[in-house]
Amino acid sequence: MKISVLILLLSLLAAAQSPAPGSGTKTPPAAQTSLAAANDQKARELIDKAIQALGGQAYLNIQDMQQEGRAYGFYHGEANGVGTPFWRFWKWPDKDRVELTKQRDIIYIENGDQGYETTFKGTCVQDDKDMTEYRRQREFSLDSVLRRWLNETDIALFYEGQTLVDNHQVERVTVMNKQNQAVTLDLDMQTHLPIRKTFAWREPDTRYRNEEIEIYGNYHLVQGINTPYDVTREHNGEMTRQRFLSKVTYNTGNADSLFDTRVTYGFGPQKHCTN
Repeated sequence: MKISVLILLLSLLAAAQSPAPGSGTKTPPAAQTSLAAANDQKARELIDKAIQALGGQAYLNIQDMQQEGRAYGFYHGEANGVGTPFWRFWKWPDKDRVELTKQRDIIYIENGDQGYETTFKGTCVQDDKDMTEYRRQREFSLDSVLRRWLNETDIALFYEGQTLVDNHQVERVTVMNKQNQAVTLDLDMQTHLPIRKTFAWREPDTRYRNEEIEIYGNYHLVQGINTPYDVTREHNGEMTRQRFLSKVTYNTGNADSLFDTRVTYGFGPQKHCTN
């Protein structure tokens, strides 16, 4: 469970159990339930407003997407080069194709739980570490949280108050699923649009805690859908990636064949890209 959520729950419990001044009595269980219900209702109202701000049914019914833009990688806060042009083809819920460079000759494809890399050498299977990272980002993506998690059973929502994020006054909501995975969303108080998304995960062997942050900006209304043209990703407090879009289209009918490929080389029985 996220620390912030745990603190919130403990705070609510403490407030519910503390005696009123001069009364010497505890808050009745019914009042405790009422506090929790009010918190849940506030969180759900804010999430509903965020979905409506993103486009409502137009956003929820996105089936596919195409993007063009430029991506930047960072190492210890410093940009690696001048950025790379990219073309992206995406299909809900788990198909993704990214073409890099002006020649579009480096291609990454994710189709379900399978990932492939194409270069001048041919096509190989992405390494397990890379696919684990990709699947994690997909599982905790804004689309997954708002379009899939919220439709699952045993979802818990927590309102965590107001704060300031990138010069935006925001209201903070945490969504937790039945696997105890949690995502915290900072929603602009004026527009209700997501400004920042935060989630944490632990290394399976060392249990080291990692924190991932995505910051959304420069929203444009595209086919009735509010789309962030600028996205920045941070890992444990360091900027790792930025993406700036120049063009976005929705529901153009991306063919499944875009996400099919044939492995032509690799190492080991699985033909991974590296030893």
